[in-house]
Amino acid sequence: MTDRYNRLTVVLERDIRDDDAEPLIQAIRMLRGVLKVTPHVANGDEWVAEMRVKNQLREKLWDALKF
Repeated sequence: MTDRYNRLTVVLERDIRDDDAEPLIQAIRMLRGVLKVTPHVANGDEWVAEMRVKNQLREKLWDALKF
């Protein structure tokens, strides 16, 4: 039996302005089977999480480089 999807999530590589994202949103809406496209506004919580992950990776890299 095959699975059926009801939603796909697209994650952008970086935050982009709403007016710059509009052509991308319109293009996704034109794809067959797309019912709705909902943009999500970036917030401080996401930025904090990203900075923490970057810091953890930086610390692991420094630890790996220590002799």
